[in-house]
Amino acid sequence: MSDLEYDVLDELYFVQSYDYLKTTLSWEDDMLRDTLKKLLDKGWIKCYTNPNDEIFGNEIDFETEYRKYFYLASKAGLFAHNSTDHYE
Repeated sequence: MSDLEYDVLDELYFVQSYDYLKTTLSWEDDMLRDTLKKLLDKGWIKCYTNPNDEIFGNEIDFETEYRKYFYLASKAGLFAHNSTDHYE
């Protein structure tokens, strides 16, 4: 797991908006988008249209809608995050 992936997962113990992540992490759009995409491809995060409604599989239009989505670490993502030796 990269440091960037670790930092994003650290914020996703609860459902969070893209704007929250961008503000909290103070990252450029490209870096955040690319990291979220990697986490999504690994199955380490879930996407939501709002804080309550998860989007599944082929319903996710990440390339055009990623700024509108909310995100949450998946069980696998939490396990990976908590299994990683990461020291600040």
